[in-house]
Amino acid sequence: MPDAIVAEGLVKRYGRLVALDGLDLTVPEGTVTALLGPNGAGKTTTVRVLTTLLVPDAGQATVAGVDVLREPRILRSRIGASGQYAAVDEYLTGFENLEMVGRLYHMGTKRSKERARELLDRFRLTDAADRPVKGYSGGMRRRLDLAGALVANPPVLFLDEPTTGLDPRARLDLWDVIEELVAGGTTLLLTTQYMDEADRLADSIAVIDHGRVIAEGTADELKAMVGGDRIELTVDRVEAMATVEAALKSLADGELHLEPGLRRITIPVADGSQALVEAIGRLAVHDVRIHDVGLRRPSLDDVFLTLTGHEAVLSADGDEHEKNEELETVKGAAR
Repeated sequence: MPDAIVAEGLVKRYGRLVALDGLDLTVPEGTVTALLGPNGAGKTTTVRVLTTLLVPDAGQATVAGVDVLREPRILRSRIGASGQYAAVDEYLTGFENLEMVGRLYHMGTKRSKERARELLDRFRLTDAADRPVKGYSGGMRRRLDLAGALVANPPVLFLDEPTTGLDPRARLDLWDVIEELVAGGTTLLLTTQYMDEADRLADSIAVIDHGRVIAEGTADELKAMVGGDRIELTVDRVEAMATVEAALKSLADGELHLEPGLRRITIPVADGSQALVEAIGRLAVHDVRIHDVGLRRPSLDDVFLTLTGHEAVLSADGDEHEKNEELETVKGAAR
């Protein structure tokens, strides 16, 4: 199977901030690859480079067989992209938004209108087609934005955190649409912080931190890297968490993960069932009241925390540099 996306040694700096540090990535044709990583890890910067919105300081990349740096105009006609926020004109109707995109792709008046109606039907927006977008819900705007990315039938699609801010029903609806696209042969690069999203949609997952891919594989392969079982328990009072940590630390096969806001503690263990019985016994001795307790297999959340081990936050300066350079790139493309 040929690769639809190939990135080699991508580097992007904003002053002293290194957003991409020699990133390598391949995405086979007709598959979904999810970029998983903490805030500021380099996910969005990677997408912006591969969609020609940013020029890397070093490295090379091809998308759909086109050199990203040498042939950006040709590449833009072969890809679709949807960012973290729906890029739609709220004063136009849904139909007018999609028709406008078709005209920008030089599809002609008749075909632009036909394509707009096709996509409105596909994304279940026909009833709202002639209403101004400012009256759309968040989920409807997201669907319209994704429809706009598909006007030209691109073979490669980039989705940057497409379900951020959506309610659970809207997220499931968008997942269904994405799965239909991939079943039809579209190649998809998806960035997300939702582990369940990557678990459901992705054929392969690349974990990014500090601008590099630090692990990749299928969801099952990444979970196997973490190994073991997890005791997950919730106590009735946050004050009891310190007691729980002290009592169960010697049982843990790795670092305990504490979530004070949820009064929840996750303990990696080697022998799940035996360790669970022992943990409950120890907490009974310390008179800790347990609100909920269970044993589970590793999840992508565990992979994320084990591999990154921290929250990486993009600095304000770095974010501003990125916005300014993206704006200049877009202005240049328009000229």
